[in-house]
Amino acid sequence: MLTAPSPSPCPHSPLFSLRRTTTISAVIHHHPQDRQHNAKSASLLRFHFTNTQQQQQQQQKQDDAVVDVVIPPEEKVKLLELSLVRKRPPQFPGSIYDMSSDSLSHPPHLRTLFKQQPPSSNDDGGGDVDEEMIMKALDIRRKVTAEIFKEAMWRKGKFGITYSTNVADRLPDFIDHVMIKAAALKKLPEFADSSFNVRAKWVIEDSNVVPLIRWLKHNGLSCPKIAKLICMSGGNLESIRHLAAWLKLVHVKGEFLGVVLLKTGGNILERSIEELNEIVEYLETNGVRRDWMGYVMSRCPQLLSQSIEEVKTRVHFYLDMGMNKNDFGTMVFDYPKILGFLTLEEMNQKVTYLKEFGLSAEDVGRLLAFRPHLMGCGIGERWKPLVKYLYYLGVSRDGMRRMLVIKPMVFCFDLETTIVPKVRFFQDIGVRDEGIANMLVKFPSLLTYSLYKKIRPVVIFLMTKAGVSERDIGKCLALGPELLGCSIGNKLEVNVKYFLSLGIKLHQLGAMIADFPMLLRYNIDIFRPKYRYLRRTMVRPLQDLIEFPRFFSYSLEERIIPRHKIMVENRVNFKLRYMLACSDEEFNQKVADKVEGRRLYELGLKNEAPHSQTVDDSLRQQDAVDYNDIGSKASEPQAIDSSIERTEFNRSSN
Repeated sequence: MLTAPSPSPCPHSPLFSLRRTTTISAVIHHHPQDRQHNAKSASLLRFHFTNTQQQQQQQQKQDDAVVDVVIPPEEKVKLLELSLVRKRPPQFPGSIYDMSSDSLSHPPHLRTLFKQQPPSSNDDGGGDVDEEMIMKALDIRRKVTAEIFKEAMWRKGKFGITYSTNVADRLPDFIDHVMIKAAALKKLPEFADSSFNVRAKWVIEDSNVVPLIRWLKHNGLSCPKIAKLICMSGGNLESIRHLAAWLKLVHVKGEFLGVVLLKTGGNILERSIEELNEIVEYLETNGVRRDWMGYVMSRCPQLLSQSIEEVKTRVHFYLDMGMNKNDFGTMVFDYPKILGFLTLEEMNQKVTYLKEFGLSAEDVGRLLAFRPHLMGCGIGERWKPLVKYLYYLGVSRDGMRRMLVIKPMVFCFDLETTIVPKVRFFQDIGVRDEGIANMLVKFPSLLTYSLYKKIRPVVIFLMTKAGVSERDIGKCLALGPELLGCSIGNKLEVNVKYFLSLGIKLHQLGAMIADFPMLLRYNIDIFRPKYRYLRRTMVRPLQDLIEFPRFFSYSLEERIIPRHKIMVENRVNFKLRYMLACSDEEFNQKVADKVEGRRLYELGLKNEAPHSQTVDDSLRQQDAVDYNDIGSKASEPQAIDSSIERTEFNRSSN
């Protein structure tokens, strides 16, 4: 039966007027009305709460049931892995731990795995704790944390898998720190319902360890140094960034940041920037430049771990020896370890030992300013064995002091590997022990030369190219050890070629060098004017030069020319050796004796004519050649040859 729908009230009907009046009156009187949920949302909320309570009750029943069952150790390990691993392995159908199963979709609570016996009525805590299972659980949790750290490294930091693994393997302390902080976050309300993985990720992101590793790697730190530095920080990673930024402000290069941070000491990360600035400013006021600070800190990072009082004590230790600020600054720059590597007791012992050579405090100060590396050598390891060895070679204390002042680097060398082989080499080529002692005192720098790259090549050159015989090589080196410091190509070979070009034979040149080794050390510009005066003005044969090679060692203007003029004026002649190798008083006495002997002969008081009588004629001719025709004949080679022939003829006829 069909029924007609009820007609809607007309706007002009009394019913419609009544509803409208009621609504308006309700709005006017402001009666609040509660918001009602619809049936669907209310039913979903009731279902959620009911399902959660049922799951909790069911999980509690399962835990109680498992407590009553004794679980084998192998099963406990598997349950631990299922409960703690970051990503559970996929299960196949029929597996014992099939995760799709309703009974094992939620693994038992960890408390059930750490109890060996069911809880009894007398136990408040509910059973004995299995420490072995706890250690295994911690090991698994540590591995999970390491995997989370690796993921943050290659996802957030864009590092490679190999690099991330290497860093994680070297950060056991930091991994434990992350694991402990992540476990402690469980007590906070906002992390109460979060899993361990979420909390561990939050701890890693909050510490900013990944950007720090990227920044340290960009500044040249290797993977082991980065890991060691992070472990030293104890979780306070911001101190590393602040200290590294300060080190770059004092001009420490990026490649040395790791060295400074690691070798300074454990308390460097705990020091404030103000304390470090105070040390830098104090050093700057005492001669260490600001742009040198980076080099000094890089070579001696222990300086940053000292207090300002200790730094002042060390600085005054050197300034009290008469060292000015400029010398102190250059000394610290040359050898930064002199300021922070040694203890004050060791510094006093070494200065006292250096004073035993006869040096004053000011002398030691100048010595250390020139060669501060002496403070880095041990007394018993380096100095005492060397002093004993030099003493047995015949070097006196004054000789050792001269060696120490001229070449203090000798006292820094190793005796067995550096000094002894060179001394044995000199002994093998014929130099006696007293000659070796004189060589070392006269030229200590020869101990700084390489035996196979410098000393042996010079000896071979002298014996093969310069004509020095095997019998005379020891004498040559004993008289002129400075030859060992000359360059073969730039000095020795050039001088040898010059003397050979004069007509001197090779064996004659070797004898000249053995008699006067310094002949090869002079500059050719010194040889040329003296040789020209000898041959053209003095009209002496080349044999005179071969017999007396020391002729080149005397001054042309102050000795050779004045004495030659005296000889010409008095009509006497001497060999070059007797002419030059004497003082002015002795030379004048020789000239007077020669003149007196000639006068007595002319008066008939002497039966034999002096040798200078026949030479006087040659001297007169020589004088005519030298002073009358110096502009014409002396410049011609033929006039030189004729004058030499006349002189030789007169000597032979006599």
